[in-house]
Amino acid sequence: MVGRPERGSVSIEVAVLAPAFIALMVLAGVAGRTAVADEAVESAAHDAARAASIARDARTGRAAAVEAARRQLDWRGLNCSGEPALSFSGSVGRTRTTFERAYRSAPGVPATVTVTVSCTVSFADLRAPGLPGVPGGKAVAATFTSPLDTYRSRR
Repeated sequence: MVGRPERGSVSIEVAVLAPAFIALMVLAGVAGRTAVADEAVESAAHDAARAASIARDARTGRAAAVEAARRQLDWRGLNCSGEPALSFSGSVGRTRTTFERAYRSAPGVPATVTVTVSCTVSFADLRAPGLPGVPGGKAVAATFTSPLDTYRSRR
């Protein structure tokens, strides 16, 4: 018995499997970019809090934190939709307070500064035409707290 030729079956298989394969690739890209963004924002928050804690006054600390966060995010190549947002707070003797009040605390009193870095990571370049459900971006944020030197004078 002679089998019938299966002409066109490969074309049908490709037509059915190609969208699934493309969707899997886009999903991997979104997951990878999200993981890289989480790590980059975490590093930026760490560097920003550390840079702020070394400064002797709030104005210099805020400027140093912004510069450290930008430098870290630029080095990591993170593509945020818009500027990354930084928020600042502090604590004096385990009581939450403003960033500026943490620097005005008396020497010998434990104080900390906290920096939160957040940005929305864009997935615009990962969108596949005709593939629904791919988000435009994802908000990522990280917070880090660093102590001010307890016995160093502050301005």
